[in-house]
Amino acid sequence: MVFSKSHYDGTRLQIGVLMEKTTSQDLSQGLKNRHITMLSIAGAIGAGLFVGSGHAIAAAGPAVLLSYLAAGTLVVLVMRMLSEMAVAQPDSGSFSTYADRAIGKWAGFTIGWLYWWFWVLVIPFEANAAAAIIHSWMPDTPIWLLAFLITAALTVTNLFSVKNYGEFEFWLATVKVLSIIIFIVIGCAAIFGISTNPDVSGVKNLYAHGGFLPNGWGAVLGALLTTMFSFMGSEIVTIAASESKDPEKQITKATNSVVWRIALFYLLSIFIVLSLVPWNDPMLVNNGSYQAVLQVLNIPYAKLIVDIVVLTAVTSCLNSALYTASRMLFSLSKRGDAPQVVQKLSASQTPIYAVLLSTAVAFLCTFANYAAPAKVFGFLLDSSGAIALLVYLVIAVSQLRMRRQLIQSGQPIRMKMWLYPYITWAVIVFIISALTIMLFDPKHVHEILATSLLSIVVVVSGIVVSKKRSKSLHYNDSIPKQN
Repeated sequence: MVFSKSHYDGTRLQIGVLMEKTTSQDLSQGLKNRHITMLSIAGAIGAGLFVGSGHAIAAAGPAVLLSYLAAGTLVVLVMRMLSEMAVAQPDSGSFSTYADRAIGKWAGFTIGWLYWWFWVLVIPFEANAAAAIIHSWMPDTPIWLLAFLITAALTVTNLFSVKNYGEFEFWLATVKVLSIIIFIVIGCAAIFGISTNPDVSGVKNLYAHGGFLPNGWGAVLGALLTTMFSFMGSEIVTIAASESKDPEKQITKATNSVVWRIALFYLLSIFIVLSLVPWNDPMLVNNGSYQAVLQVLNIPYAKLIVDIVVLTAVTSCLNSALYTASRMLFSLSKRGDAPQVVQKLSASQTPIYAVLLSTAVAFLCTFANYAAPAKVFGFLLDSSGAIALLVYLVIAVSQLRMRRQLIQSGQPIRMKMWLYPYITWAVIVFIISALTIMLFDPKHVHEILATSLLSIVVVVSGIVVSKKRSKSLHYNDSIPKQN
């Protein structure tokens, strides 16, 4: 799809869009409706829910529910903003492309590379989580080798057509969703005293161990970084929808369902965990929140059951991470912000070099994670959470400016952000405030500073690349054309 000049205001945006073909023309449209639907439902369910939630609970206590509520509300609002732009202009570059058009070349460059880096970091995190589970069944096989083999296998899956990726992801996501629903049924029954351990019931653990807010408001805000890591992935549907035949319909459905997905899979799940297991129980960190619940309920083979579910979840998340990183890299290349070689498509219209380059960097991170697993685990959760907040900040600013551009161009806006621009401004202020407060928190200052330094480096690189491209275009335009 090539956008006309009337879609945007400003000479730079008009010329840039006319010169640029969107990726949906080049990439395959092999994703089916059921693929997109299941991806939208389970895209954000990975080790962050089954494993990372235990760390968040240990940090903030029962009040971590407020962290999840704040993060969930933020995701709902940001998804609405993103969907407004994505419905108007579907693109596999998603918010990176919109930032490019609405804010400036440097913004699209910066947020695209930061988002790519986020998912490249997720790959070793999920790969090591999966490898650790398999290692418990095959103790003679090194974890780093298992992580390597898992990543390599999923890379092969992503090198084939997007239809194969969608089918593989559909069944993995189905297992995740069914497992969480079963967990919720068992947990709710236990709260009302119907379980194999009648001594564990009620919601007294929400206030019995130091109160609902045992570690103060600072811990609640600090846990926001971990919860943001868990929620990241909801926006993948706006990237994947560009490879479906009806992107507008799929994005609209995914956005309208995001509220109940967050309420069901995260808020209700964490509420059950906090009700049945004391927040300061070491099992939450050592075994994960879901396993801790099944163990206190005396469920047979609790560890094996959760291991299988978590293995499925992290494999699914790793698969999506490879897909998302490759598509963002492909989009960056199409806009001249990444090496041209990653634009190359296979016969099945898959960006093979974008997949391979993302995997190569992920392999390096995997070995780094193996060298210092305990330190890297926490760093990945926290620093990636800060990147997630920065991504959401850029989405909000892009929507704020792009709405005006769409109105001025006369283009119909089929999905609108609620109470524009007031809620958009509220989201911007909240994210900036949260990042500022975390900057002065000794527990998170290193992660925030590291993320800020990375962002500055990427921003400067984006400005340099943008200026070089402008000079190149100006030089080419100044060369007399020969008849």
